[in-house]
Amino acid sequence: MRPTRRGLVLGAGALAACPRIALAQVPRKAHGLSSFGELKYPENFPNFDYVNPAAPRGGRFSAQISSTLGNQSLQTFNTLNIYVLRGDGAAGMDLTFDSLMVRAFDEPDALYGLLARSVEIDADGLAYRFRLRPQARFHDGSRLTAADVAFSLKLLKEKGHPAISQVLRDLADATAEAEDLVLVRFVPGRSRDLPLFVAALPVFSAAYYRARDFEASSLEPPLGSGPYQVGRLEAGRFIELQRVNDYWAADLPVMVGQNNFEALRYEYFRDRQVAFEAFKGGAFTYREEFTARVWGTGYDFPAVQEGRVRRETIPDATPSGTQGWWINTRREAFRDPRVREAIGLCFDFTWTNKNLMFGAYTRTASFFENSDLKATGKPSPEELALLDPLRADLPSEVFGEPWSPPESDGSGQDRALLSRAVALLREAGCAREEGSIKLPGGKPLEIEFLDVDPSLEPHTLPFIRNLGLIGIKARIRQVDASQYQARLKDFDFDVTVRRYSSGLTPGPELRETYGSRAAATPGSNNLAGIASPAVDALIDKVTGAASRAELTQACRALDRVLRAGRYWVPMWYGSTHRIAVWDIYGRPAKGPTYGLGVPSTWWFDADKARRIGRI
Repeated sequence: MRPTRRGLVLGAGALAACPRIALAQVPRKAHGLSSFGELKYPENFPNFDYVNPAAPRGGRFSAQISSTLGNQSLQTFNTLNIYVLRGDGAAGMDLTFDSLMVRAFDEPDALYGLLARSVEIDADGLAYRFRLRPQARFHDGSRLTAADVAFSLKLLKEKGHPAISQVLRDLADATAEAEDLVLVRFVPGRSRDLPLFVAALPVFSAAYYRARDFEASSLEPPLGSGPYQVGRLEAGRFIELQRVNDYWAADLPVMVGQNNFEALRYEYFRDRQVAFEAFKGGAFTYREEFTARVWGTGYDFPAVQEGRVRRETIPDATPSGTQGWWINTRREAFRDPRVREAIGLCFDFTWTNKNLMFGAYTRTASFFENSDLKATGKPSPEELALLDPLRADLPSEVFGEPWSPPESDGSGQDRALLSRAVALLREAGCAREEGSIKLPGGKPLEIEFLDVDPSLEPHTLPFIRNLGLIGIKARIRQVDASQYQARLKDFDFDVTVRRYSSGLTPGPELRETYGSRAAATPGSNNLAGIASPAVDALIDKVTGAASRAELTQACRALDRVLRAGRYWVPMWYGSTHRIAVWDIYGRPAKGPTYGLGVPSTWWFDADKARRIGRI
């Protein structure tokens, strides 16, 4: 639905920082940070170019949660702490906390000062001193100090959600040198991106959390410092956030023209069709549509015909991310990549796209789809320089054309692909006995597709039928949101669906999604259980790249290796956002390049609301 203000969406690659070996490109004292030292906005800039500095304030914004970070669930919530593993976190809670710096969404990865007015970087890149603004305040009026920053970083490293704590393992220490100066130290060899990741983390009140269990699930509104604070809520149904009228940072350049709504309300539904009917009835007023069938056939209701609801397709300039069925390689049945490839050959994307999705999508092949980071053709000399030292641990196909899922004949049951799947299973030592595929140990090969939402059943059931044709018994197991989250945290599944978003500057989040340590960490994003020294080595190359050119080559090499692993059955992607809105909002003429700016840069338009009878 929107890029989070913190950029901490799980799997998002939007956070990066100044690398040690490129420090000459960045002034010792800086008002912002970026991956390779480039900043669009000068010191004392008035506002971001993609906002309306004169945007009116007031009114309400209402939507469903459609992207997550931390422990958030799309279906329900039972806690207001989204930064730990326990519980299902509520929508919008990132807006109740401030961070040292915030993203500029018209640059690939730049951050500018919010709590911090400047940062000083030591020559070795291992010490960053953030100078805080003296006016920074928590919602109770108490001053936010360097001690709060240091407390927060150490707390998140020790007790934070694995998506945070795993990245912070190279944070050496954080100390308050003065009330307005915090020193953050990193261990030698830290990733290029870690300082920027740290700069975007939420800052908590040390006094508040020293009297409370940070890891506990709680519906007590936390003490924050951000532009919104918790209002009314009903667990599992809705949460409202109220704008802080005396928000201390409202007039800072990084906040001008933003946070314009008096209140934000997020509605929860366990069923997508019920949610769509609620939108049609005006129960909430903003919707991003992710289902091509609904987009193609569902928007013929009176409010659309009368112009009260408008639809729009907006280009998406960010990498598309990786959506697919992830196969849990921790389980014995799925450890052989030939078995995993055979499973994937049973999914007929061409038929699915034509018959279920109105031809609206393109098949995903790359882990960096819709970006220049995607591997194509044979490896370049720069890629080979990274891959050759790992050759003994890599399949030979890595050194040729990158693997892509084959195109089917669109019949729904491509005999050639199904025959190839059977051949791969035989190569893996499986046998077909009495119509059933048996693993080398004699157990039948069976698959449970774990899901929490029935919306993908029409796409999964033909996949399951094809698996059955070659002798693999498969079924869908739909569970409630709490059980689903618990099973994912414990890696208790065969196959499940997940989409990981990716930024233009991938960094330490790659370790948490594809790294070996994350494979053994409950609650991590490494659902497939990828544990490959070669992948780890290439992630190090990505996170240590000293230029965007080096980053691009390292990502392409990593892409080749991940694709060769057959860790997932890739689904599809679209290069646009499809949004439907009750026509009561205004927005800047020029939006952010890398996101929709919703709701942060939009505003309530009273004249429009009156015209369609919403006032």
